[in-house]
Amino acid sequence: MNDDDTLRANSHARHVLVLPDRDAAEEVVEALTERFGVAEEPQLVRDALAGEDDAEDAQWLVVVEDPGAAHDPALLDELAAEYEGWREAE
Repeated sequence: MNDDDTLRANSHARHVLVLPDRDAAEEVVEALTERFGVAEEPQLVRDALAGEDDAEDAQWLVVVEDPGAAHDPALLDELAAEYEGWREAE
């Protein structure tokens, strides 16, 4: 095991993908499983915009736990962009 392997084994990342609606978020969860082989199902979280009560004004977050920091952030950025979303840096 070299230094890069040791660093990766001891690191943990969390990726938060911000999507415009629930349908997009659910499609991203499926894509994460199919394309990235995400073992632990990502968490879906409704994120209401400040001061808004209407569900139409909510964004949806897909939280991906990434033990070992194995997922390429650039590829996750591309996936989120396909669904008019983005990845927040944690």
